[in-house]
Amino acid sequence: MREIVFDTETTGTDPERGDRIVEIGCVELIDLVPTGATFHRYINPERDVPAEVVRVHGLTNEFLADKPVFGASEVVEELLAFIGDAPLVAHNAEFDRRFLNAELGRLGLPLIPKERCVDTLVIARKKYPGAPASLDALCRRLNIDLTARDKHGALLDSQLLAAVYLELKGGRERRLDFLDPVEAAQAPNQTTQGILETKAGKPRRERHQALEPLSTSEEIEAHRAFIATLGKEPAWHKFLAEKGQAIA
Repeated sequence: MREIVFDTETTGTDPERGDRIVEIGCVELIDLVPTGATFHRYINPERDVPAEVVRVHGLTNEFLADKPVFGASEVVEELLAFIGDAPLVAHNAEFDRRFLNAELGRLGLPLIPKERCVDTLVIARKKYPGAPASLDALCRRLNIDLTARDKHGALLDSQLLAAVYLELKGGRERRLDFLDPVEAAQAPNQTTQGILETKAGKPRRERHQALEPLSTSEEIEAHRAFIATLGKEPAWHKFLAEKGQAIA
């Protein structure tokens, strides 16, 4: 499943009063794993950025003066191509959706429906009722490194939110899909010769090369001597024989 985690930085809090987007960042997820594909643009808001807002994200009027406006092809066209029709994940998603829709509306483009957005703030408040649910608080709670975040930044915040979203959806242990999604689609029934079937029904690769044993030769011999004391026909001997594996 493809999802896009995104964040915006703005000139204020209300697009209906003329506040505009000054930065947007997006991170692509496939099955809750970042692919490394990102979209990031600074945007000239065509208005002043208040000093109190600059203290939050550090984006000054001077810095933004030579950046493209939202309607430029390298912003809106490339943004829409990047997000495609994927669900959009954001923290306090309605805030970002309103700003994005305000920019799209000015250009006469289709708006983002609320149903398309996944709000990690809502998920966090359900999972941790009564606890702080800001992005910073969630990163600290989930042991996600915040050292790079001295100010708000759309791409960095999207990357942090992607890590938070993974944890909110069940953590790193939820699923490790080592098989490329395209390969999985092409070989859904290949369950032997290098492919294992997961509980989710998706195939996984076996290792190309076995790991070296962690036990010493003395420990292995001691284990074999112990096994010999358990009788000639332990149940696992029969199991391994049926699987065609050698019995140590």
